[in-house]
Amino acid sequence: MKIKNKLTYSIGSLLLIIILLGLFSVRYISNMKRDTENILADNYNSVKYAQQMQEALNNFHQDTSLATFRMSMKLQEKNITEPYEKQITEDLVRKFNTFAKEQSETNFIDLSQSINNIILLNTTSIYHKSEIAKLRANTAMVWIIVLAIISAIVAMLMLVLFPKSFNRPIKELTDGIIEVSKQNYDNRLNFDEKSEFGQVAESFNSMAEQLATFRKSSLAKIIATKRYLEIIINSIDEPIICLDNQKTVLFANNAATTILNITHEKIINQSALDISLNNDLFRRLIRGMDPDFTKDEPLKIYSNNKESYFQVNYANTSNTGTVIILSNITKFKELDNAKTNFISIISHELKTPISAIMMSLKLLEDKRIGEMNKEQAELTQSIHESSDRLLSITSELLKMTQVETGKLQLNPKVTKPIELINYAINATRVLAEKFGCNIEIEYPEKLPKLFIDSEKIAWVITNLLSNAIHYSEENARIIVGARQVGKTIEIYVKDFGKGIDPRYHQSIFDRYFRVPGTKVQGSGLGLAISKDFVEAHGGTMRIESEIGQGSTFIASINIP
Repeated sequence: MKIKNKLTYSIGSLLLIIILLGLFSVRYISNMKRDTENILADNYNSVKYAQQMQEALNNFHQDTSLATFRMSMKLQEKNITEPYEKQITEDLVRKFNTFAKEQSETNFIDLSQSINNIILLNTTSIYHKSEIAKLRANTAMVWIIVLAIISAIVAMLMLVLFPKSFNRPIKELTDGIIEVSKQNYDNRLNFDEKSEFGQVAESFNSMAEQLATFRKSSLAKIIATKRYLEIIINSIDEPIICLDNQKTVLFANNAATTILNITHEKIINQSALDISLNNDLFRRLIRGMDPDFTKDEPLKIYSNNKESYFQVNYANTSNTGTVIILSNITKFKELDNAKTNFISIISHELKTPISAIMMSLKLLEDKRIGEMNKEQAELTQSIHESSDRLLSITSELLKMTQVETGKLQLNPKVTKPIELINYAINATRVLAEKFGCNIEIEYPEKLPKLFIDSEKIAWVITNLLSNAIHYSEENARIIVGARQVGKTIEIYVKDFGKGIDPRYHQSIFDRYFRVPGTKVQGSGLGLAISKDFVEAHGGTMRIESEIGQGSTFIASINIP
């Protein structure tokens, strides 16, 4: 039977029972109402009239008593509803007429007896009618209870049977879909063709059959393709490891097993967590899958009797898992080290001839030897400026090589920020006077001390102040200051020059970077080295600038 028919018959039966229950209740309540109204209209009024007559009879000496009696007696004559009530009422009228003519004690007693007979007749009738109404009420209550129980039984049967009737085909269909998702294509559904799920079962069985056929026909092709891909990946020199969402190793090429020093049998289809317990390198690779893990530094691995450097890349997919690719950057690392060593050697070698040139310039400028003419003075001044610039560049190159090779040594000590600012101002005083720049100091009354390498941080502030002087107009205003922001001290240098486009705020701290359109000045390493020095202290460097509103370079250092 279809679910629609089941619902129609069951709900229809329950509705019919509810309607019968309602009609039966209305009928019995209506009968009870009518019986109650009859008692009030028929018997209660007769009793009331009789009581009024009895009260008037007891006060017959009053002038209005007989008139009240007659009025109540006439109302009683119109309200005769019980058997024998008419004879009793006629007897009452006759005895009243006799009493009205002769008000004797005998007539008084006879008239009172007639009134009592009317009261007795109606009170007896009220009792019998009440008993009948009570019997009907009990009968109605029994039938209502019976019908309510039947309704409850039908509703409980619907509550118990209907969910099972609905849930069974849905559960079978769900189980079938789950089996198909597990590639169990031999599973079939068996539903009554007349039910709503008959067509669904037919379509499902057809789909499962087609999938089974497709699987059998394409399985060999898939296996061949898989082997072909395995050959290709194994031929790649870069280590490749593939894991699913449960961190089970699905694949690892020969290069990966070589650097991990593990066989294919001990890594394929094994839990990555279990493997990492006995393999430090694999544990490092798995830890790198954490989004919060820093992956910028290359991974140094000792393999093939030499140190190799690898850049680890993680390709995450929501459906299949994670692919770990190790790119061999050993050659690039060696070239970078060679470049760094070359720059370091050249910088050291250049410092000696530059120092000799500057010593010779001092001898030439010594007036005891003789006065130079105008052209000679200009030439020596040009040589002096070029030597200073060469010395500054070689100094920056040496600092850069110290950072790159990890040989940067910090000698921290307790230092007041104002001491760093004063050092930078004194170091750039001649340059500021040359360009006519006015340097202002912003410094609060109380500021915590810093535990830093004062020489390197002072070099940072000097470099920032020197840049501000070079890139400002003549007679410009420059502010050097310090302030406390939370648990950090911010030392800043602010100029009011052309400003820097926000597009270049991130790149300006890169090595050899120059803002397009600016005049060539320095080596392009000063800000990069400044950033390295500040970060070596656990601080940060940033810039705040808008075109036409000047620039502010800020070095933030933590308070100890």
